[in-house]
Amino acid sequence: MPVATPGDTATAQLPVTEERIEAFASVTGDDNPLHLDPEYASESLFDGPVAHGMLPAGAISSALAELPGDIVYVSQDLSFDRPVRPGETIEATVTVAEGLDGDMLRVETTAAADGEPAVTGTATVLSEPHE
Repeated sequence: MPVATPGDTATAQLPVTEERIEAFASVTGDDNPLHLDPEYASESLFDGPVAHGMLPAGAISSALAELPGDIVYVSQDLSFDRPVRPGETIEATVTVAEGLDGDMLRVETTAAADGEPAVTGTATVLSEPHE
């Protein structure tokens, strides 16, 4: 299997549902009422429930896994640009920007919800051939 190189791109889609938000809360233990309690969340700055910020970030991880080679996450810088709400669909796009030392790569990452950037950043990954 070839390895990822500058210019390679990959995507992943993730529909955001109340069930998916509840499952994420269960797996992570993050039971913040901004995500899980519609009445509480309706009185917040978000005016309703929103997905955990790491849910769209997880879609970025899924997109990285679609790049060539065995991809190993080394680091990720993220900016949370807007909330994601149940009923939206996340489309994560990753683009290999440059090669670094050895088999390391810098990757530009974006998770957009219904076409608007929600989580953006830069990842460092290791891309190894799979033998």
